[in-house]
Amino acid sequence: MSEKTFERGNDRIGQLRKLPGMAQAVEAMRQEAAEADRVYAMSLAMIRDAGELTQVEVARRMSVNQGQISKLERRDDMLLSTLRHYLEATGATDASISVTIRGRHVQVPLADLGLEIAS
Repeated sequence: MSEKTFERGNDRIGQLRKLPGMAQAVEAMRQEAAEADRVYAMSLAMIRDAGELTQVEVARRMSVNQGQISKLERRDDMLLSTLRHYLEATGATDASISVTIRGRHVQVPLADLGLEIAS
């Protein structure tokens, strides 16, 4: 029986990067992730812009400061209740979560999750 030895994760990543094409594949994935983060942040700001509101106005409605709204719009993860509060502050109505599963489009209104948006 051969004895397994501990291998540091960074050492293993270094070995994998040496494989032909692996470094390029990893860099492509990093760029895709960065673009997804940018689009996500843009989307929240776009919702606020559609309501013709500034970050300061949304902050006032949420009882926070403008810097917190800026951070919120750049976050890559948040609670649904935080999202609901942000959407309410922007004046959004009929908010829903939309996903595609096995080619089937499913839309669930936030109200169905107990996260009703004020009209």
